[in-house]
Formats: sequence, C-alpha cells, structure tokens
Amino acid sequence: MFVADLPELPRRLAAADPGWSETTDVLVVGSGVAGLTAALHLREQGLHVTVVTKVNIDDGSTRWAQGGIAAVLDPLDTPASHANDTEIAGVGLCDPAAVRVLVEEGPARVRELIRLGASFDRNADGSLMLTREGGHRADRIVHAGGDATGAEVQRALHEAVHRDPWIRLVEHALVLDLLRAPDGRACGLTLHVLGEGSEDGVGQILARAVVLATGGMGQIYASTTNPSVSTGDGVALALRAGAVVTDVEFVQFHPTSFVTADVTSVQRPLISEALRGEGAHLVDETGTRFMVGQHELAELAPRDVVAKGIHRVLLETGADHVYLDARHLGREFLEQRFPTIVASTRAAGVDPATDLIPVAPAAHYASGGVRTDLSGRTSIPGLYACGEVACTGVHGANRLASNSLLEGLVFARRIADDIARELPPQAEPAPATGDRGWVVPPATRAELQRAMTRGAGVLRSADSLAGTAKELARLAEQRDTPRNAAWEATNLLTVATVLVAAARTRRETRGCHWREDFPVAEDEWRGHLLHTLDRKARLSQSFEEMA
Repeated sequence: MFVADLPELPRRLAAADPGWSETTDVLVVGSGVAGLTAALHLREQGLHVTVVTKVNIDDGSTRWAQGGIAAVLDPLDTPASHANDTEIAGVGLCDPAAVRVLVEEGPARVRELIRLGASFDRNADGSLMLTREGGHRADRIVHAGGDATGAEVQRALHEAVHRDPWIRLVEHALVLDLLRAPDGRACGLTLHVLGEGSEDGVGQILARAVVLATGGMGQIYASTTNPSVSTGDGVALALRAGAVVTDVEFVQFHPTSFVTADVTSVQRPLISEALRGEGAHLVDETGTRFMVGQHELAELAPRDVVAKGIHRVLLETGADHVYLDARHLGREFLEQRFPTIVASTRAAGVDPATDLIPVAPAAHYASGGVRTDLSGRTSIPGLYACGEVACTGVHGANRLASNSLLEGLVFARRIADDIARELPPQAEPAPATGDRGWVVPPATRAELQRAMTRGAGVLRSADSLAGTAKELARLAEQRDTPRNAAWEATNLLTVATVLVAAARTRRETRGCHWREDFPVAEDEWRGHLLHTLDRKARLSQSFEEMA
C-alpha cells in the first residue's frame, strides 16, 4: 500500500559531480565490529578491500558496548536455549533460520576474535568469565575489562586491520549514494571526504561489491546512547537506491542510561545491563523495587519490558528518572567489575558504592534496517549489509542483550564467504538521471530529535505519531546547501519519516513498539512492514505475514 500523507523524500543527495575516482574489489562502509570483521574475512579470500568510515576508525558505536558478547561457551549451555531466549525477546517476529545461524555459528566467531588478539576476562583457572544479562536464562555473556568489551573488540580488530597492507582505510568520509550498473547491480558509492589533498571533496569508489556496516540511527532522538555519528546513513542510502528496509519501528530503548544535570551532549552514558546481571536493583524514589511482580525475571526481563516499567513510573510520578541501586555489591567489586561505569558516574558526582544511580530509558539500538537474507544480501544485487544497519531477522521486535556484537561477527563472515563464491567483474556505473535531490538545513536535526522523542519515542499513540509526521513534513519543506551536516540531517529525516510511517501503521504493542491506544500484541500484525522509495521519491509500504 502507498502511504499518501508522507512528505517527499530525497531520491539522491545533492552533490557535485565526482571530482576523483578509484577502484577496489570490495567496498566496506563502516569501521565497527561488523565492518572490520567483514574486511578481514574478505582479505582472507584474497580480495582487495577499501574500508570507508565517517570519522576515525574507532569512533563508531562498537567501542561504547559495555556488556559483552552473548555466545554458548559453557558446556552446560546449549544453542537451543540461546535461540529460545532470543525468540522470546523478539516477540514472535524473529526468523528462526537466522536465529539458528546466530547461535550455532556464534561460538566459533568469538573464538576467531580471540585468535585475532581480543582479550576477554577470565577466571582464576583460565576459563572465560561468563555473566548474565536481561532476557538470558544462562550465563553466556563474555566480557572484557569488566565493562569495556566494545573497546577491547574494537582495539583487536583495529590492530588486525592495520597489520594488513591490502586493506585501504578512508577516514572522515560520508557516503552519499549507491552507484548502480546498467543491469541494476551495485558497483560503488559516491562519497564526500573531508581531508587534505586530491581526495578532498566529492568522489566515487567503484567496487565489485558493496558492504554497508554503517551502524544505527539513534541520533533521531534527543536522548540516546549512540554517538553523534549514528545518523542512519546506511539505511537512508539504501532507501534512495531502492532497497527494501523493514522493522524500522522497533527501536530498542536501553532502560538504564545515566541521567545527569550537566550532560552537554545528546549522547547519554550507558549503565550496562550487566550491572543488573550482577545483582543491582531498580527502585523508585521511595526505594521500592517496582519491577518485582511485573516479570518473572524482574530487573533482568527483556529490555522493552524494563524500559516500559521505568516509563510507567516516570508517568505516574512526573520524575525524569528512577534509580539503580548497586550499593550492596560493594566498592571493591564495583571498581573491579565495572571500572568504566564507576569512573563515568563518579566524574558526575555519583559514587555507585554509596549513592543511587539516576537512570532513564534512552534510544539504544535499531532492531530493523536494510533487509537481508542469511548471506547478508539485500534486495539490490551486489549490495550487502551487516550489523545494526541490517535487518537479518535475528532480533524480531526486540534485540536480546549482547546479541548485537555476535550478529556482526557471524553475518560479516557469511557475507565474505558469499562474495568470494561469486564476484563479478567491475562494472561502470549507469549515468545518473533525474533530479539530484535536495538537503535540509543542519538545524533541522535538533528539531527532528525533539519531535521524535516527544511523539515517537518509548510511548506512542495515533495522535502523537500524527503530530510527529506533521512536524517532519514541515521540516522536509526546507532546503539548504549541500554539506556534511546537511547531508546528515537529511539522512535523519529520511529514516525518521519511514519509522513514523511504520509506527502509525502497526496498530499493536509488540516488543520495542509501544502503542498506548493499542496496548496488546495482535496475531494479525505478526509480520513485517516493508518500505521502499520509488524513482519519484515516493514511499511505499507493504505488509508481509510470518510464514
């Protein structure tokens, strides 16, 4: 069905003709766990790889991941148990085949990461130290540096990439649009490089295959755990190219972001779920554990359940936060197991050993994205996606804690294997036709974030979503000069518009998607909303029932 009341969206981003061009075998966009893992596996296949990243190689979301990687590494645990926990969290929308791939191939991918040099926390006997997080019914979370897993994974992958002279790294480059051959196959990208020398400005990289690993879109909200670079670039690029995206309405809000009075950035510090896994409790202003009785796992319920529980308390009390009580865990344990959290909270004047930690939900992870199959292939031949930009079918309506890094490792390997099996010769891009498109002013970003938080955040309704759609339509009428900040704002507008369209259409509450006017999950909505942009930049939407 066509959604007629949505604003026009840009089919192509306004940019000058490419001033420079280069060629590679495979172009990987993104330098987090998914992108760097894909690059390393592609090199194992003997291919030349170029990795493009918007900032520095280690400035994406991966390094902020505190909790760890979920994988069956305990002999008493089973892939079937991990799959069951994943599907329960996904509330009926997980693809069982994708989940099976994740849980069965995951342990081998973690061991590969260890062989690359990642150092995970171990017990005195040398065995991996495992913990538990929300939604898991077994200890299967491997972690590093207590609560610095992402930083350690990023370090190991970063060093491995730099050891390989045949991986070319292009930093400070914003990808703009997909290049397609006359037969429709992806054959490269246009991008804008901020730097010195001949490659400064708009250019193109031609490639025999393109892998999107651009991360999430958390910056569509005013409060998020995502870094400022998470502006939905990959999803927006894929939409403009005509690719199918799905499940974008399911944005996971992490229950426990750190609330401080002096936060100057839209990115909120994360208080890892692992802290609750080790015994910390959520309490209201009276000291009552409000999650007890709401779910059998209390504070360790799936993230959407805990976020909703906190949100209910905030609505009832008018407060802007609840509290996480970790005082009973003791100073020594907290400093050894959670050094990053302790340092960040103490810097803001809160000592977890003696003080309650103020927390509230914040946008954290997009369960949907560019639709892929089990080999990471999108609906456009030659275009692949993995990591948070992709929708592999693993997460369904809500991601299970610590499955994200695992998903990146598993599907990056599958993409590399698929590309190596059949990689066509380099094709020349077809000439661009039609309007170049347009961009909105950078100031649109803050207005969009406020509108999305107000009307399409944790709690949604027909009225709140209609108001948000109206505000997005108003923002879409503005025009500005092409530049990086304007391109980012335009990408945010694109993904926000699609998200609101999906949220308005899905008249139920399921997983991360909470409609106060449709408070229960309905069998008729057990399926996926698919979105595409046509050649005239009109958004189309259809519904696909689960098999």
